[in-house]
Amino acid sequence: MTHERADAATRSGEKLNTRAAGVVSLAVLCSRVLGLVRLQVFAALFGPAINDAFTMAFRIPNLLRDLVGEGALSVAFVTTFSKTAATQGDARAWALAHKIATLATIVLSGIVILGIVLAPWIVALIAPGFDPAKAALTVTLTRIMYPFILLVSLAALVMGMLNARNVFGVPAMASSFFNLGTIIAGVGLGWWLDPHFGPRAALGLAIGTLVGGALQLGVQLPSLARLGYRFRPDFHWRDPGVKAVLRLMVPSVIAASSTQVNVVVNSVFASRLGNGPVFWLQAAFRLMQFPLGMFGVALGTVALPMLSRLAAAGNWVGLRSELARGMRLAFLMTVPASIGLILLAGPIVSVLYQHGRFNAAQALETAAALRLYALGLCGYAALKVLVNAFYALDRRKTPMVVSLGAVGLNFLLSWLLTVRLEWGPPGLALSTACVATANFLILYAIMRHHLGRLESRAMLAMLGRLSLACAGLALVCWAGMHWLLAGWVVEPFWPKLAALVLVIAGGAGTFFALATLLGIDEMREILRAVRRKLHPG
Repeated sequence: MTHERADAATRSGEKLNTRAAGVVSLAVLCSRVLGLVRLQVFAALFGPAINDAFTMAFRIPNLLRDLVGEGALSVAFVTTFSKTAATQGDARAWALAHKIATLATIVLSGIVILGIVLAPWIVALIAPGFDPAKAALTVTLTRIMYPFILLVSLAALVMGMLNARNVFGVPAMASSFFNLGTIIAGVGLGWWLDPHFGPRAALGLAIGTLVGGALQLGVQLPSLARLGYRFRPDFHWRDPGVKAVLRLMVPSVIAASSTQVNVVVNSVFASRLGNGPVFWLQAAFRLMQFPLGMFGVALGTVALPMLSRLAAAGNWVGLRSELARGMRLAFLMTVPASIGLILLAGPIVSVLYQHGRFNAAQALETAAALRLYALGLCGYAALKVLVNAFYALDRRKTPMVVSLGAVGLNFLLSWLLTVRLEWGPPGLALSTACVATANFLILYAIMRHHLGRLESRAMLAMLGRLSLACAGLALVCWAGMHWLLAGWVVEPFWPKLAALVLVIAGGAGTFFALATLLGIDEMREILRAVRRKLHPG
Protein backbone atom coordinates (compact mmCIF):
# COMPACT_ATOMS: atom_id res chain seq x y z
CA MET A 1 0.00 0.00 0.00
CA THR A 2 2.88 2.35 0.74
CA HIS A 3 4.25 1.94 -2.78
CA GLU A 4 0.75 2.43 -4.23
CA ARG A 5 0.35 5.68 -2.32
CA ALA A 6 3.80 6.82 -3.44
CA ASP A 7 2.96 5.98 -7.07
CA ALA A 8 -0.36 7.81 -6.80
CA ALA A 9 1.37 10.85 -5.31
CA THR A 10 3.93 10.78 -8.11
CA ARG A 11 1.21 10.60 -10.81
CA SER A 12 -0.69 13.42 -9.13
CA GLY A 13 2.48 15.46 -8.94
CA GLU A 14 3.16 14.82 -12.62
CA LYS A 15 -0.27 16.15 -13.59
CA LEU A 16 0.13 19.19 -11.35
CA ASN A 17 3.62 19.84 -12.64
CA THR A 18 2.61 19.59 -16.30
CA ARG A 19 -0.34 21.95 -15.83
CA ALA A 20 1.66 24.40 -13.74
CA ALA A 21 4.62 24.31 -16.12
CA GLY A 22 2.20 25.13 -18.95
CA VAL A 23 0.84 28.14 -17.05
CA VAL A 24 4.33 29.37 -16.20
CA SER A 25 5.54 28.80 -19.77
CA LEU A 26 2.75 30.95 -21.22
CA ALA A 27 3.33 33.69 -18.66
CA VAL A 28 7.08 33.63 -19.18
CA LEU A 29 6.56 33.68 -22.95
CA CYS A 30 4.64 36.92 -22.54
CA SER A 31 7.44 38.33 -20.41
CA ARG A 32 10.11 37.24 -22.89
CA VAL A 33 8.20 38.83 -25.77
CA LEU A 34 7.94 42.12 -23.89
CA GLY A 35 11.59 41.88 -22.88
CA LEU A 36 12.49 41.44 -26.51
CA VAL A 37 10.31 44.43 -27.43
CA ARG A 38 12.16 46.45 -24.80
CA LEU A 39 15.51 45.58 -26.40
CA GLN A 40 14.13 46.26 -29.89
CA VAL A 41 13.04 49.74 -28.82
CA PHE A 42 16.41 50.48 -27.22
CA ALA A 43 18.29 49.18 -30.27
CA ALA A 44 16.24 51.32 -32.66
CA LEU A 45 16.30 54.54 -30.61
CA PHE A 46 19.85 54.63 -29.25
CA GLY A 47 23.32 54.26 -30.70
CA PRO A 48 25.81 51.53 -29.71
CA ALA A 49 27.65 53.62 -27.08
CA ILE A 50 24.48 54.59 -25.16
CA ASN A 51 23.13 51.05 -25.37
CA ASP A 52 26.41 49.71 -24.00
CA ALA A 53 26.29 52.20 -21.11
CA PHE A 54 22.67 51.39 -20.21
CA THR A 55 23.20 47.64 -20.54
CA MET A 56 26.24 47.73 -18.27
CA ALA A 57 24.54 50.06 -15.74
CA PHE A 58 21.49 47.80 -15.54
CA ARG A 59 23.72 44.73 -15.32
CA ILE A 60 25.29 45.91 -12.05
CA PRO A 61 22.12 45.93 -9.87
CA ASN A 62 20.75 43.05 -11.93
CA LEU A 63 23.76 40.91 -10.97
CA LEU A 64 22.98 41.42 -7.29
CA ARG A 65 19.30 40.77 -7.99
CA ASP A 66 20.19 37.41 -9.54
CA LEU A 67 22.69 36.69 -6.77
CA VAL A 68 20.66 37.65 -3.71
CA GLY A 69 17.03 38.14 -4.67
CA GLU A 70 15.85 35.85 -7.44
CA GLY A 71 18.77 33.48 -6.93
CA ALA A 72 19.92 32.44 -3.47
CA LEU A 73 17.15 34.07 -1.41
CA SER A 74 14.31 32.81 -3.58
CA VAL A 75 15.59 29.23 -3.81
CA ALA A 76 16.50 29.03 -0.12
CA PHE A 77 13.19 30.53 0.97
CA VAL A 78 10.99 28.35 -1.26
CA THR A 79 12.82 25.22 -0.07
CA THR A 80 12.49 26.11 3.63
CA PHE A 81 8.97 27.54 3.34
CA SER A 82 7.71 24.39 1.57
CA LYS A 83 9.29 22.08 4.14
CA THR A 84 7.99 24.19 7.04
CA ALA A 85 4.44 24.16 5.66
CA ALA A 86 4.62 20.39 5.07
CA THR A 87 6.03 19.48 8.49
CA GLN A 88 4.88 22.28 10.87
CA GLY A 89 1.80 23.79 9.27
CA ASP A 90 0.86 26.99 7.48
CA ALA A 91 1.00 29.25 10.53
CA ARG A 92 4.70 28.54 11.08
CA ALA A 93 5.39 28.99 7.38
CA TRP A 94 3.74 32.44 7.29
CA ALA A 95 5.57 33.46 10.47
CA LEU A 96 8.82 32.54 8.73
CA ALA A 97 7.78 34.72 5.78
CA HIS A 98 7.39 37.76 8.10
CA LYS A 99 10.88 37.30 9.48
CA ILE A 100 12.57 36.78 6.12
CA ALA A 101 10.75 39.71 4.48
CA THR A 102 11.83 42.03 7.32
CA LEU A 103 15.42 40.86 7.22
CA ALA A 104 15.59 41.10 3.42
CA THR A 105 14.22 44.67 3.39
CA ILE A 106 16.82 45.90 5.88
CA VAL A 107 19.81 44.15 4.30
CA LEU A 108 18.89 45.05 0.72
CA SER A 109 18.31 48.70 1.65
CA GLY A 110 21.86 48.79 2.98
CA ILE A 111 23.15 47.22 -0.24
CA VAL A 112 21.33 49.90 -2.27
CA ILE A 113 22.91 52.75 -0.32
CA LEU A 114 26.35 51.18 -0.54
CA GLY A 115 26.00 50.61 -4.28
CA ILE A 116 25.03 54.20 -4.97
CA VAL A 117 28.09 55.46 -3.08
CA LEU A 118 30.51 53.01 -4.70
CA ALA A 119 29.12 53.22 -8.25
CA PRO A 120 32.23 54.88 -9.83
CA TRP A 121 34.54 52.16 -8.54
CA ILE A 122 32.13 49.37 -9.50
CA VAL A 123 31.86 50.66 -13.08
CA ALA A 124 35.64 51.00 -13.32
CA LEU A 125 35.96 47.38 -12.18
CA ILE A 126 33.55 45.74 -14.63
CA ALA A 127 33.87 48.12 -17.60
CA PRO A 128 37.56 49.10 -17.71
CA GLY A 129 37.47 49.52 -21.49
CA PHE A 130 34.85 52.31 -21.51
CA ASP A 131 36.03 55.79 -22.49
CA PRO A 132 35.53 58.59 -19.88
CA ALA A 133 32.23 59.91 -21.29
CA LYS A 134 30.75 56.44 -21.61
CA ALA A 135 31.94 55.50 -18.11
CA ALA A 136 30.46 58.70 -16.59
CA LEU A 137 27.06 58.00 -18.17
CA THR A 138 27.22 54.41 -16.89
CA VAL A 139 27.90 55.64 -13.33
CA THR A 140 24.92 58.01 -13.42
CA LEU A 141 22.58 55.35 -14.76
CA THR A 142 23.83 52.84 -12.20
CA ARG A 143 23.08 55.18 -9.31
CA ILE A 144 19.55 55.80 -10.56
CA MET A 145 18.80 52.10 -11.01
CA TYR A 146 20.34 50.68 -7.83
CA PRO A 147 17.03 50.70 -5.84
CA PHE A 148 15.83 48.20 -8.43
CA ILE A 149 17.62 45.54 -6.35
CA LEU A 150 15.31 46.08 -3.39
CA LEU A 151 12.11 46.20 -5.44
CA VAL A 152 12.74 43.13 -7.57
CA SER A 153 14.22 41.07 -4.71
CA LEU A 154 11.07 41.61 -2.66
CA ALA A 155 9.08 40.71 -5.78
CA ALA A 156 11.07 37.46 -5.99
CA LEU A 157 10.35 36.75 -2.31
CA VAL A 158 6.62 37.22 -2.89
CA MET A 159 6.88 35.01 -5.97
CA GLY A 160 8.49 32.33 -3.80
CA MET A 161 5.61 32.45 -1.32
CA LEU A 162 3.04 32.13 -4.11
CA ASN A 163 4.91 29.32 -5.87
CA ALA A 164 5.16 27.39 -2.61
CA ARG A 165 1.37 27.61 -2.37
CA ASN A 166 1.01 26.36 -5.96
CA VAL A 167 0.17 29.78 -7.39
CA PHE A 168 2.30 30.14 -10.52
CA GLY A 169 0.52 32.25 -13.13
CA VAL A 170 0.48 35.69 -11.48
CA PRO A 171 4.12 35.54 -10.30
CA ALA A 172 5.27 34.46 -13.76
CA MET A 173 3.32 37.34 -15.33
CA ALA A 174 4.83 39.87 -12.92
CA SER A 175 7.97 40.34 -14.99
CA SER A 176 5.76 41.30 -17.93
CA PHE A 177 4.66 44.32 -15.92
CA PHE A 178 8.32 45.15 -15.32
CA ASN A 179 8.92 45.22 -19.07
CA LEU A 180 5.76 47.23 -19.71
CA GLY A 181 6.71 49.79 -17.08
CA THR A 182 10.23 50.08 -18.46
CA ILE A 183 9.07 50.50 -22.05
CA ILE A 184 6.20 52.94 -21.47
CA ALA A 185 7.64 55.02 -18.63
CA GLY A 186 11.24 54.75 -19.84
CA VAL A 187 10.66 55.73 -23.45
CA GLY A 188 8.14 58.41 -22.47
CA LEU A 189 10.50 60.02 -19.97
CA GLY A 190 13.42 59.61 -22.37
CA TRP A 191 11.55 61.45 -25.13
CA TRP A 192 10.58 64.19 -22.66
CA LEU A 193 14.20 64.66 -21.59
CA ASP A 194 15.66 64.46 -25.12
CA PRO A 195 13.43 63.99 -28.21
CA HIS A 196 16.54 63.02 -30.22
CA PHE A 197 17.29 60.17 -27.77
CA GLY A 198 20.81 61.17 -26.90
CA PRO A 199 22.57 60.49 -23.58
CA ARG A 200 20.02 62.50 -21.53
CA ALA A 201 17.20 60.27 -22.74
CA ALA A 202 18.96 57.29 -21.15
CA LEU A 203 18.14 58.83 -17.76
CA GLY A 204 14.47 58.32 -18.58
CA LEU A 205 15.13 54.65 -19.28
CA ALA A 206 16.80 54.31 -15.89
CA ILE A 207 13.83 55.85 -14.09
CA GLY A 208 11.48 53.66 -16.13
CA THR A 209 13.36 50.62 -14.83
CA LEU A 210 12.41 51.59 -11.27
CA VAL A 211 8.79 52.03 -12.34
CA GLY A 212 8.89 48.55 -13.84
CA GLY A 213 10.40 47.06 -10.68
CA ALA A 214 7.66 48.62 -8.55
CA LEU A 215 4.99 47.18 -10.87
CA GLN A 216 6.58 43.71 -10.71
CA LEU A 217 6.24 43.76 -6.94
CA GLY A 218 2.85 45.46 -6.76
CA VAL A 219 0.90 43.17 -9.10
CA GLN A 220 1.68 40.11 -6.95
CA LEU A 221 0.53 41.56 -3.63
CA PRO A 222 -3.24 41.05 -4.19
CA SER A 223 -2.68 37.32 -4.86
CA LEU A 224 -0.65 37.04 -1.68
CA ALA A 225 -3.34 38.85 0.27
CA ARG A 226 -5.96 36.39 -1.02
CA LEU A 227 -3.92 33.60 0.55
CA GLY A 228 -4.33 35.33 3.91
CA TYR A 229 -0.86 36.87 4.18
CA ARG A 230 -0.60 40.28 5.80
CA PHE A 231 2.95 41.48 6.25
CA ARG A 232 4.04 42.62 9.67
CA PRO A 233 7.63 43.44 10.65
CA ASP A 234 9.24 40.68 12.70
CA PHE A 235 12.75 41.17 14.06
CA HIS A 236 12.95 37.84 15.89
CA TRP A 237 15.59 36.35 13.64
CA ARG A 238 16.87 33.73 16.08
CA ASP A 239 14.51 31.23 14.59
CA PRO A 240 15.28 27.75 13.19
CA GLY A 241 13.53 28.62 9.93
CA VAL A 242 15.55 31.81 9.45
CA LYS A 243 18.75 29.91 10.23
CA ALA A 244 17.76 27.23 7.72
CA VAL A 245 17.22 29.88 5.00
CA LEU A 246 20.56 31.51 5.77
CA ARG A 247 22.34 28.14 5.81
CA LEU A 248 20.91 27.42 2.37
CA MET A 249 21.70 30.93 1.15
CA VAL A 250 25.41 30.97 1.98
CA PRO A 251 26.43 28.16 -0.36
CA SER A 252 23.74 29.27 -2.81
CA VAL A 253 25.24 32.77 -2.90
CA ILE A 254 28.69 31.29 -3.46
CA ALA A 255 27.36 28.98 -6.16
CA ALA A 256 25.36 31.75 -7.84
CA SER A 257 28.25 34.17 -7.43
CA SER A 258 30.29 32.02 -9.78
CA THR A 259 27.69 32.68 -12.48
CA GLN A 260 27.77 36.40 -11.72
CA VAL A 261 31.57 36.40 -11.68
CA ASN A 262 31.39 34.82 -15.15
CA VAL A 263 29.11 37.65 -16.26
CA VAL A 264 31.54 40.20 -14.83
CA VAL A 265 34.44 38.49 -16.59
CA ASN A 266 32.56 38.61 -19.89
CA SER A 267 31.71 42.27 -19.27
CA VAL A 268 35.34 43.14 -18.68
CA PHE A 269 36.40 41.51 -21.94
CA ALA A 270 33.43 42.93 -23.88
CA SER A 271 34.06 46.49 -22.65
CA ARG A 272 37.48 46.40 -24.36
CA LEU A 273 36.04 45.49 -27.77
CA GLY A 274 34.73 48.97 -28.71
CA ASN A 275 31.19 50.36 -28.95
CA GLY A 276 28.43 47.79 -29.30
CA PRO A 277 29.65 44.37 -28.08
CA VAL A 278 28.08 44.69 -24.61
CA PHE A 279 24.65 45.29 -26.15
CA TRP A 280 25.10 42.76 -28.97
CA LEU A 281 25.82 40.02 -26.47
CA GLN A 282 22.82 41.07 -24.38
CA ALA A 283 20.56 41.06 -27.45
CA ALA A 284 21.78 37.60 -28.49
CA PHE A 285 21.45 36.21 -24.97
CA ARG A 286 17.90 37.56 -24.77
CA LEU A 287 16.96 35.54 -27.86
CA MET A 288 18.55 32.43 -26.36
CA GLN A 289 16.50 33.06 -23.22
CA PHE A 290 13.26 32.73 -25.16
CA PRO A 291 13.16 28.93 -25.12
CA LEU A 292 15.10 28.87 -21.84
CA GLY A 293 12.48 31.05 -20.19
CA MET A 294 9.54 29.21 -21.71
CA PHE A 295 10.75 25.74 -20.80
CA GLY A 296 13.82 25.56 -18.56
CA VAL A 297 12.82 28.27 -16.09
CA ALA A 298 9.21 27.07 -16.07
CA LEU A 299 10.20 23.50 -15.25
CA GLY A 300 12.69 24.66 -12.62
CA THR A 301 10.17 26.98 -10.98
CA VAL A 302 7.50 24.30 -10.75
CA ALA A 303 9.91 21.49 -9.83
CA LEU A 304 11.47 23.12 -6.75
CA PRO A 305 8.43 22.99 -4.43
CA MET A 306 7.56 19.49 -5.67
CA LEU A 307 11.10 18.16 -5.18
CA SER A 308 11.26 19.77 -1.72
CA ARG A 309 8.01 18.06 -0.67
CA LEU A 310 9.14 14.68 -2.02
CA ALA A 311 12.48 14.99 -0.21
CA ALA A 312 10.76 16.03 3.04
CA ALA A 313 8.47 12.98 2.78
CA GLY A 314 11.40 10.66 2.01
CA ASN A 315 9.81 9.61 -1.28
CA TRP A 316 13.05 8.85 -3.14
CA VAL A 317 11.34 6.88 -5.89
CA GLY A 318 9.08 9.82 -6.66
CA LEU A 319 11.97 12.28 -6.44
CA ARG A 320 14.12 10.29 -8.89
CA SER A 321 11.22 9.95 -11.29
CA GLU A 322 10.28 13.64 -11.08
CA LEU A 323 13.86 14.84 -11.54
CA ALA A 324 14.57 12.55 -14.50
CA ARG A 325 11.27 13.48 -16.12
CA GLY A 326 11.98 17.18 -15.68
CA MET A 327 15.34 16.88 -17.40
CA ARG A 328 13.88 14.85 -20.26
CA LEU A 329 11.23 17.52 -20.79
CA ALA A 330 13.94 20.21 -20.71
CA PHE A 331 15.89 18.44 -23.46
CA LEU A 332 12.80 17.74 -25.54
CA MET A 333 11.90 21.41 -25.51
CA THR A 334 15.34 22.98 -25.95
CA VAL A 335 17.31 20.72 -28.33
CA PRO A 336 15.10 21.62 -31.33
CA ALA A 337 15.14 25.27 -30.23
CA SER A 338 18.95 25.22 -30.22
CA ILE A 339 19.08 23.80 -33.74
CA GLY A 340 16.60 26.38 -35.00
CA LEU A 341 18.51 29.28 -33.45
CA ILE A 342 21.83 28.08 -34.86
CA LEU A 343 20.55 27.63 -38.42
CA LEU A 344 18.26 30.68 -38.57
CA ALA A 345 20.23 33.13 -36.40
CA GLY A 346 20.93 35.62 -39.20
CA PRO A 347 17.37 36.26 -40.45
CA ILE A 348 15.96 36.07 -36.89
CA VAL A 349 18.27 38.83 -35.64
CA SER A 350 17.73 40.88 -38.80
CA VAL A 351 13.93 40.74 -38.53
CA LEU A 352 13.84 41.50 -34.82
CA TYR A 353 16.61 44.07 -34.30
CA GLN A 354 17.64 45.63 -37.61
CA HIS A 355 15.61 48.83 -37.32
CA GLY A 356 16.47 52.50 -36.73
CA ARG A 357 20.03 52.88 -35.46
CA PHE A 358 20.69 49.12 -35.36
CA ASN A 359 22.26 48.40 -38.77
CA ALA A 360 23.14 45.29 -40.77
CA ALA A 361 26.70 45.09 -39.44
CA GLN A 362 25.43 45.02 -35.86
CA ALA A 363 22.87 42.37 -36.82
CA LEU A 364 25.61 40.11 -38.22
CA GLU A 365 27.66 40.45 -35.01
CA THR A 366 24.63 39.66 -32.87
CA ALA A 367 23.73 36.62 -34.99
CA ALA A 368 27.26 35.22 -34.66
CA ALA A 369 26.99 35.44 -30.86
CA LEU A 370 23.49 33.90 -30.89
CA ARG A 371 24.66 30.78 -32.74
CA LEU A 372 27.28 30.08 -30.10
CA TYR A 373 25.04 30.94 -27.14
CA ALA A 374 22.53 28.41 -28.49
CA LEU A 375 25.07 25.62 -28.04
CA GLY A 376 24.64 25.95 -24.27
CA LEU A 377 20.84 26.24 -24.23
CA CYS A 378 20.21 22.59 -23.33
CA GLY A 379 22.71 22.69 -20.48
CA TYR A 380 21.17 25.88 -19.10
CA ALA A 381 17.64 24.45 -19.19
CA ALA A 382 18.53 21.13 -17.55
CA LEU A 383 20.53 22.94 -14.87
CA LYS A 384 17.38 24.84 -13.84
CA VAL A 385 15.86 21.52 -12.80
CA LEU A 386 18.99 19.71 -11.62
CA VAL A 387 20.34 22.40 -9.28
CA ASN A 388 16.97 22.64 -7.53
CA ALA A 389 17.18 18.91 -6.78
CA PHE A 390 20.46 19.44 -4.92
CA TYR A 391 18.82 22.14 -2.79
CA ALA A 392 15.79 19.96 -2.13
CA LEU A 393 18.13 17.18 -0.96
CA ASP A 394 20.01 19.66 1.24
CA ARG A 395 23.21 19.05 -0.75
CA ARG A 396 23.72 22.75 -1.28
CA LYS A 397 27.52 22.66 -1.24
CA THR A 398 27.82 20.49 -4.34
CA PRO A 399 26.62 23.06 -6.92
CA MET A 400 28.77 25.63 -5.11
CA VAL A 401 31.99 23.64 -5.50
CA VAL A 402 31.28 22.74 -9.13
CA SER A 403 30.38 26.30 -10.10
CA LEU A 404 33.55 27.67 -8.54
CA GLY A 405 35.52 25.54 -10.98
CA ALA A 406 33.40 27.02 -13.75
CA VAL A 407 34.74 30.49 -12.93
CA GLY A 408 38.28 29.46 -13.76
CA LEU A 409 37.15 27.68 -16.92
CA ASN A 410 35.21 30.74 -18.10
CA PHE A 411 38.14 33.11 -17.50
CA LEU A 412 40.51 30.79 -19.35
CA LEU A 413 38.16 30.34 -22.31
CA SER A 414 37.25 34.06 -22.48
CA TRP A 415 40.92 35.04 -22.52
CA LEU A 416 41.84 32.36 -25.04
CA LEU A 417 38.99 33.10 -27.43
CA THR A 418 38.99 36.91 -27.31
CA VAL A 419 42.63 37.82 -26.60
CA ARG A 420 44.67 35.02 -28.13
CA LEU A 421 42.37 33.92 -30.96
CA GLU A 422 40.67 37.35 -31.37
CA TRP A 423 37.19 35.94 -31.90
CA GLY A 424 35.58 39.03 -30.38
CA PRO A 425 32.01 38.87 -28.97
CA PRO A 426 31.28 35.38 -30.41
CA GLY A 427 34.20 34.05 -28.37
CA LEU A 428 32.54 35.23 -25.16
CA ALA A 429 29.28 33.57 -26.21
CA LEU A 430 31.07 30.28 -26.89
CA SER A 431 32.78 30.44 -23.51
CA THR A 432 29.41 30.90 -21.79
CA ALA A 433 27.92 27.91 -23.65
CA CYS A 434 30.87 25.64 -22.82
CA VAL A 435 30.75 26.54 -19.12
CA ALA A 436 26.98 25.85 -18.87
CA THR A 437 27.34 22.47 -20.59
CA ALA A 438 30.30 21.41 -18.45
CA ASN A 439 28.47 22.49 -15.29
CA PHE A 440 25.45 20.36 -16.16
CA LEU A 441 27.44 17.25 -17.09
CA ILE A 442 29.40 17.28 -13.84
CA LEU A 443 26.34 17.84 -11.65
CA TYR A 444 24.39 15.16 -13.53
CA ALA A 445 27.14 12.62 -12.84
CA ILE A 446 27.21 13.56 -9.15
CA MET A 447 23.42 13.37 -8.77
CA ARG A 448 23.28 10.01 -10.54
CA HIS A 449 25.93 8.66 -8.17
CA HIS A 450 24.05 10.04 -5.14
CA LEU A 451 20.62 8.64 -6.08
CA GLY A 452 21.98 5.34 -7.37
CA ARG A 453 20.23 5.74 -10.70
CA LEU A 454 18.54 8.50 -12.63
CA GLU A 455 16.61 6.71 -15.37
CA SER A 456 19.61 7.19 -17.67
CA ARG A 457 18.42 4.43 -20.01
CA ALA A 458 15.12 6.24 -20.55
CA MET A 459 17.07 9.47 -21.07
CA LEU A 460 19.30 7.93 -23.75
CA ALA A 461 16.33 6.29 -25.49
CA MET A 462 14.49 9.61 -25.59
CA LEU A 463 17.59 11.46 -26.86
CA GLY A 464 18.03 8.88 -29.63
CA ARG A 465 14.49 9.38 -30.91
CA LEU A 466 14.80 13.12 -30.37
CA SER A 467 17.90 13.26 -32.59
CA LEU A 468 15.93 11.73 -35.46
CA ALA A 469 13.11 14.26 -35.07
CA CYS A 470 15.65 17.08 -34.90
CA ALA A 471 17.31 15.84 -38.10
CA GLY A 472 14.04 16.52 -39.91
CA LEU A 473 13.85 19.96 -38.34
CA ALA A 474 17.44 20.75 -39.36
CA LEU A 475 16.78 19.64 -42.94
CA VAL A 476 13.78 21.96 -43.27
CA CYS A 477 15.70 24.91 -41.77
CA TRP A 478 18.70 24.26 -44.03
CA ALA A 479 16.50 24.10 -47.11
CA GLY A 480 14.68 27.26 -46.08
CA MET A 481 17.96 29.14 -45.62
CA HIS A 482 19.16 28.10 -49.09
CA TRP A 483 15.94 28.88 -50.97
CA LEU A 484 13.44 31.10 -49.16
CA LEU A 485 15.99 33.07 -47.10
CA ALA A 486 19.01 33.01 -49.40
CA GLY A 487 19.00 36.81 -49.76
CA TRP A 488 18.00 37.74 -46.21
CA VAL A 489 20.87 40.23 -45.80
CA VAL A 490 19.48 42.58 -48.47
CA GLU A 491 15.85 41.47 -48.65
CA PRO A 492 13.10 43.95 -47.56
CA PHE A 493 11.54 43.43 -44.14
CA TRP A 494 8.09 42.06 -44.98
CA PRO A 495 9.13 39.39 -47.51
CA LYS A 496 11.92 38.37 -45.16
CA LEU A 497 9.51 38.12 -42.22
CA ALA A 498 7.03 36.04 -44.25
CA ALA A 499 9.77 33.64 -45.40
CA LEU A 500 11.15 33.30 -41.86
CA VAL A 501 7.73 32.54 -40.39
CA LEU A 502 7.13 29.95 -43.11
CA VAL A 503 10.48 28.21 -42.45
CA ILE A 504 9.96 28.21 -38.67
CA ALA A 505 6.43 26.84 -39.03
CA GLY A 506 7.62 24.15 -41.43
CA GLY A 507 10.51 23.15 -39.17
CA ALA A 508 8.34 23.06 -36.05
CA GLY A 509 5.61 21.09 -37.78
CA THR A 510 8.12 18.57 -39.07
CA PHE A 511 9.65 18.16 -35.62
CA PHE A 512 6.33 17.65 -33.83
CA ALA A 513 5.11 15.20 -36.45
CA LEU A 514 8.31 13.12 -36.29
CA ALA A 515 8.46 13.24 -32.50
CA THR A 516 4.91 11.95 -32.29
CA LEU A 517 5.49 9.22 -34.88
CA LEU A 518 8.67 8.12 -33.10
CA GLY A 519 6.68 7.60 -29.90
CA ILE A 520 8.46 10.07 -27.61
CA ASP A 521 6.45 9.70 -24.39
CA GLU A 522 7.17 13.24 -23.18
CA MET A 523 5.77 14.64 -26.43
CA ARG A 524 2.57 12.67 -25.90
CA GLU A 525 2.38 14.06 -22.37
CA ILE A 526 2.70 17.61 -23.67
CA LEU A 527 0.04 17.00 -26.31
CA ARG A 528 -2.33 15.56 -23.67
CA ALA A 529 -1.77 18.62 -21.51
CA VAL A 530 -2.55 20.90 -24.47
CA ARG A 531 -5.73 18.95 -25.23
CA ARG A 532 -6.84 19.24 -21.60
CA LYS A 533 -6.32 22.98 -21.83
CA LEU A 534 -8.29 23.26 -25.06
CA HIS A 535 -11.04 20.84 -24.00
CA PRO A 536 -11.32 20.96 -20.16
CA GLY A 537 -14.39 18.77 -20.20
